[in-house]
Amino acid sequence: MSLLATGLVMHCRAGFESEVAAEVIALCGRHGISGVVRTKPDTALVRFTLDQPHDWQALLAALPFSEWIFARERFAWLGSIKDLPEQDRAGFITQHLVALYAKTPLRFGRVSCEFADTNEAKEVSGFVRKFAPHLEKALGKKGMLAMKADAPTLHLFFETSGACDFGVSMPEDASPWPMGIAHLRMPIGAPSRSTLKMAEAFFALMSEKERASTLRAGLKAVDLGAAPGGWTLQFAQRGVKVSAIDNGPIAESVLATGLVEHIRADGFVWRPKQRVDWMVCDMVEQPARVAELIADWFVTGRCRRSIFNLKLPMKKRYVEVEKCRALISARLDDEGLSHVMRARHLYHDREEITAYLALI
Repeated sequence: MSLLATGLVMHCRAGFESEVAAEVIALCGRHGISGVVRTKPDTALVRFTLDQPHDWQALLAALPFSEWIFARERFAWLGSIKDLPEQDRAGFITQHLVALYAKTPLRFGRVSCEFADTNEAKEVSGFVRKFAPHLEKALGKKGMLAMKADAPTLHLFFETSGACDFGVSMPEDASPWPMGIAHLRMPIGAPSRSTLKMAEAFFALMSEKERASTLRAGLKAVDLGAAPGGWTLQFAQRGVKVSAIDNGPIAESVLATGLVEHIRADGFVWRPKQRVDWMVCDMVEQPARVAELIADWFVTGRCRRSIFNLKLPMKKRYVEVEKCRALISARLDDEGLSHVMRARHLYHDREEITAYLALI
């Protein structure tokens, strides 16, 4: 028996609901999937109700998480549970799920109890954190948990403590972190919080295999707009030699790694004498100009992979991102350069997105 999804639920940064709305309509439109967007400003959540129910696995396969930019996390929406009793909410939810899916082989490998990432949802977040262990215990007693790494994740989103939406995703096709919120520790010697952006990008935009083969000692990287060195530090700590390009100062803690050469120059003008493994770029400039710079480095053979930021305008963010991605892909396609490009509005991003580009 196939489980039918009635829609999609997407988490995002508060204030970016319209970008997720535009994104889900565009992605679904490519596959002839129609529906209605339901959201409110600054709620950090977008619901997409399908015009016709879809098999949940086929729906998620058509819309792989790697293709999403502004959604931190998304899951196939299977239904809602309302009027939860104050006593034994966990038992009530469990009985509902058992009755609903008694004839299916579906078992969950993980339970993700979720809430909106907003100040207004703080009260709900406190309830959810205390409630989650009780729900896992109740589901386990009823045999609803498979405890397998490749089993589906059960998502329960609580807008209030008295009601929740529920749905599923696959662990290999989702954010590495619940709700897409990356709680990372500042590295010792980090000169700025931007270092967390790069740390998150490594896990959000690259596979384990890609990290193992391209973030290792002996490789060479260039960091354009490096000061004060937050991104540079992430590479140096992995043994990568870095040319830090910036007219501004690089923190002593970064230079102390012994793997960093500071070159005082304009990141838009400077070029290496030989090809490097990595070029990364976090410069405050118009996104189209940065996109042109990135494309130029690749088509002239100066690097094989890059992570870069695109600072977005206040309006038409999604449109601007699509323009930049199309610009880069067109330049590389014209040169016959096969490539992969992924982008995400990271948890540590603000008015920008972070992208990964590599030749294949």
